Amino acid sequence: MRKLLELFVLSLLIAAASFSQTTAINGTVVDPSGAVIPNATVAVTSTATGFQRSAVSDPQGRYNIPQLAPGPYKVTAKATGFADFTIEHVELQVDSPATIAIRFEKVGSTTTVVSVEGAATAINTVDASLGNVITSNAIVELPSFARNVANLLSLQPGVTYFGSTTSTGALDDRNGAVNGGRSDQSNITLDGADVNSQSDRAAFTSILRVTPDSVEEFRTTTTNGGADTGRGSGAEITLVTKSGSNEIHGSAYEYRRGNETAANSFFNNRNGVARPALLINLFGGSVGGPVKRNKAFFFVNYEGRRLCRFHDRAH
Repeated sequence: MRKLLELFVLSLLIAAASFSQTTAINGTVVDPSGAVIPNATVAVTSTATGFQRSAVSDPQGRYNIPQLAPGPYKVTAKATGFADFTIEHVELQVDSPATIAIRFEKVGSTTTVVSVEGAATAINTVDASLGNVITSNAIVELPSFARNVANLLSLQPGVTYFGSTTSTGALDDRNGAVNGGRSDQSNITLDGADVNSQSDRAAFTSILRVTPDSVEEFRTTTTNGGADTGRGSGAEITLVTKSGSNEIHGSAYEYRRGNETAANSFFNNRNGVARPALLINLFGGSVGGPVKRNKAFFFVNYEGRRLCRFHDRAH
């Protein structure tokens, strides 16, 4: 029985890894004169989880480290006859390969370290895709109707919002356009899994409701999507859920909308019609942290929604 449970847990972990959204670091390693350096070792370490990967530069000095989870990293480069070179902070974003040029600045023993304290600018020179990444802080702080993260697509250049319903109240499949494409040509994925609403394929809707507090990054590719995402003429929306880190983080929130600050309409007042009932209470919390430092992590998010109906005779 224990073996079956272990196999089941392992299969879940493999499935989660296969659906995860990743990015990469690549670039060229050169010496102080600008000549390329082969066989240099470049290592990246996640400052949040301690995860580490490395690569060796080829005869042209090029290196590539794929399959990296989005997040903050430290980059370290070593080469024989040069002082170690370190970039303290590189922020990797989902579906945005970063090109980091490494230039050894000093000839010396390997016990010497040249450290760059500032954050390196990650520039995508791998593909011609156009889009933006919205990080977790902005996702939580930006206002969105019903806390629907997919609605943030409307903030991107080239996107036009038409409204969610027709004059008859039916769902309008043309409720949004990206660079002139129909809304049913947009594609939404969550950790690599398809979460499109196949019945209506609205541009700003995910079939799986994702809370803002559980999303690490939101990326839209509005033009020139790659072969892995470019399945339509609309936007490619990539959602990545949060994971735990070596530090414990949590949040608690409540949003309430009631009749206290709502006014009745002019015509309702004129005809003696009561102010419509309104009470929406949205609450929840999240927590994440280590199960075992640098090895295993957890993240849990809960959100509840209560819609209360009552009779209010206030005018």
